[in-house]
Amino acid sequence: MNANKIVKRARALGKCIPAFNIPHIPMVKPIAQAIADENSVAMIQVARVEWEKMHSESLERVAEEYEKYKKEDHTLLHLDHIPVIDEDYEPVPYMPLIKRAISAGYQSIMIDGSRLGLAGNIEKTAEAAATAHEAGIPCEAELGAVMGHESKTLPPYEEIFAQKMGFTKIEEAVRFARESGCDWLSVAVGNIHGAVAEAVRNQKKPEAKLDVQHIADLFMAVKIPLVLHGGSGIKHQYILDAINAGIAKINVGTELRQTYEFALEERPEDIEYAREKVYLATRDYIAHYLKNKDLKSELEKQEYKQDI
Repeated sequence: MNANKIVKRARALGKCIPAFNIPHIPMVKPIAQAIADENSVAMIQVARVEWEKMHSESLERVAEEYEKYKKEDHTLLHLDHIPVIDEDYEPVPYMPLIKRAISAGYQSIMIDGSRLGLAGNIEKTAEAAATAHEAGIPCEAELGAVMGHESKTLPPYEEIFAQKMGFTKIEEAVRFARESGCDWLSVAVGNIHGAVAEAVRNQKKPEAKLDVQHIADLFMAVKIPLVLHGGSGIKHQYILDAINAGIAKINVGTELRQTYEFALEERPEDIEYAREKVYLATRDYIAHYLKNKDLKSELEKQEYKQDI
């Protein structure tokens, strides 16, 4: 499947493609099976922080596991968050990681220059996008500050939302989309990442809100698919409204990670029990939270309409 075409078709249908993160290698199997059993389409993805600070080992290891359990016509492999500056504010050798992912068979990649200034973010994104496009795959980027991964303490969530801290600015987004060459844009509109610091990783995320009008304004301005990071823990109606407004891909990490980890706390070393919990949670998320059951059939109809 072509990841860029899939995301664009989903947007045309008023749907979005979920992208499920893999902080633990055994999660690949149940997530892939759940996607297929719902006759849906979704991405399986891994971010650098998940092999540096969690248990996904490496981007190649996730690709190897994905190759075992992938479901043709249902799943795609995406490289999430390769930061230019990471959550500890250290520089990252991002281009070698992107090239490794392309060699490993990833079908789309994400470069995150959001901790740089606008010009620097555009420059680094353009570099990554050119490499991705040369390999025939799309590039996702981020503009604005989707908080939560940082090791420092964040302000209270209500303060972040009320003051629109880190929100993606429309005028910057227009320039960014025009000059960076990215295919999809991750935006900051009230969403936050789950904490990755070990001491707070198992805490419940704040129940985030979304500025749906800001999403709509951004989409009308940039006219490329928008991505929502930090998709766990947001009220259902906000998600549905955000999809209508322009979100075409949504990242889901904390919800399934905690499902897996809490299951292992309940039954230590029982991997199959934890996998079953993740399988059921993934099916529920697709069918009820996103209403994406049978998305594959809807995408095929959209493709047929385009062909005729």
